[in-house]
Amino acid sequence: MNEAVIGLTRALLGFNTMNPPGDETQCLHWLATFLTKNGFNVQLHQFGENRHNLLASLPGAAAGKPLAFTGHLDTVPLGNAPWQQDAFAGEMVDGKIYGRGSSDMKAAIAAFIIACIHSAETIAAGSGVVLILTGGEETGCDGARAMINDPLITLPQPGALIVGEPTANYPMIGHKGALWLRCETKGKTAHGAMPELRINAIYLAADAIGKIRHFDPGPPHPSMKKPTLNVGTIRGGLNINSVPDHASFDVDMRTDPTLVHKSLSQRLQQHLSDTVTVSTLIDLPAVLTEHQHPWIQRVFTLCAALHAEPLEARIVPYFTDAALLLDAIGSPPCIILGPGEPAMAHQTDEYCSLARLYESVELYQQVIEDYFLLGWAAQTRF
Repeated sequence: MNEAVIGLTRALLGFNTMNPPGDETQCLHWLATFLTKNGFNVQLHQFGENRHNLLASLPGAAAGKPLAFTGHLDTVPLGNAPWQQDAFAGEMVDGKIYGRGSSDMKAAIAAFIIACIHSAETIAAGSGVVLILTGGEETGCDGARAMINDPLITLPQPGALIVGEPTANYPMIGHKGALWLRCETKGKTAHGAMPELRINAIYLAADAIGKIRHFDPGPPHPSMKKPTLNVGTIRGGLNINSVPDHASFDVDMRTDPTLVHKSLSQRLQQHLSDTVTVSTLIDLPAVLTEHQHPWIQRVFTLCAALHAEPLEARIVPYFTDAALLLDAIGSPPCIILGPGEPAMAHQTDEYCSLARLYESVELYQQVIEDYFLLGWAAQTRF
């Protein structure tokens, strides 16, 4: 089983799926063939040039809802710093497998696929397993959104969803929402030697950024703590010797389930006044499953043996495809659980621990078998 998951992980790491520009086609076509050879029913979904999602299923004979896994195949770019390891070779050094996407999150996808293959008999006797594999997650869940909006795609309605994002095999019950806003200012241009004749849009943007530092998105949440706000990019001006007539900056807010994004953007607009125009770039809701949910508690029990300290109800700070998928697939209980190292996501010389990878295959198998043998699949409501 270890050789199988290493082989599949290395195969997936061998494909350059960096986003931007975004190109999952070769990777997902190869994976579609692999899954078909291993008994899965496969449907590829194209949502743009060289952009693909993949739906796969192992059907079961019993009534009830299937168990679902989801993961994304796109990765972030390599960055400017030089890599010591080949980013696409899946090199194994000192108990780690290196490569862009190893932790975030190709190793997890390999792990839950291999777990499904090894649990095929249990799945066939139960109500089946579905895989929702996406492209475009890194730039705002573009692939998931395209599937949801495509009338030709029928998404499954599973009884539970596992998101294989990097958690070092620690079960996480949710993640913050993401509200990305673009703030624009407009001035009037003039020669740079005569700035008094016109209005400098960069100065207006600078004033607005100063105001943003005093904007409070909301109070702390019991599970997600304080919502956050960060100005991540700024642009303005065409040439040094002109007064700029346009500037913009982008704001990244991470939110909890109690905060209404439309209201947040309206509040920010009022805070900045009408000298700034605020528009939405990304709007992804927070995800949170009740820690006391019976299936969540079962997953925590299965994970407990892998960690020295008692498990706590935690969330991850990043967003996942679950932000959009959950409503579309019937709002099942959701756990975020994967072998990747959270701190290695998007890093130079990204790696996944081989020990965590091997653990995750066994853990996913236990979750699969538990789901069917304890009858979770037959319960329409937990």
